[in-house]
Amino acid sequence: MKLSTKGRYAVMAMIDLALYAQDNPVALSDIADRQEISLSYLEQLFAKLRRAGLIRSVRGPGGGYMMARPADEVVITHIFKAVEEPIRTNACNPDSPHGCRADKSRCITHDLWLGLSNTIYDYLDSVTLDDVLKRRVPISTYQPAAQ
Repeated sequence: MKLSTKGRYAVMAMIDLALYAQDNPVALSDIADRQEISLSYLEQLFAKLRRAGLIRSVRGPGGGYMMARPADEVVITHIFKAVEEPIRTNACNPDSPHGCRADKSRCITHDLWLGLSNTIYDYLDSVTLDDVLKRRVPISTYQPAAQ
């Protein structure tokens, strides 16, 4: 699977911001400490989140970051898109007519992995920050068969 720390950390930081920036801005260093994420890495992510309109910065003493929209309007896929994190489980570029094999063909399992990527995207696209905060995230009921 091709989910790096970029998307996961951005979601963690946005959850933290939604939780702690109710009335006052939150310092990025506080988020970094609580979530155990490098401050310089968060600065890069927050620049992208701000450009995407998901957060806003407040300058001056007591400044920091706040949500630009309510948590129930921010879908997890918005965050992934903002930080340019693709949600893919296959090596092929979905925008390319070529596959991931040396001869540019698609592997025999291409559609399997593409279907999984689409399922993951649909799942993340159905969950808001508010859902995560209120622990209303749908979880799988799958139980592996006993061996």
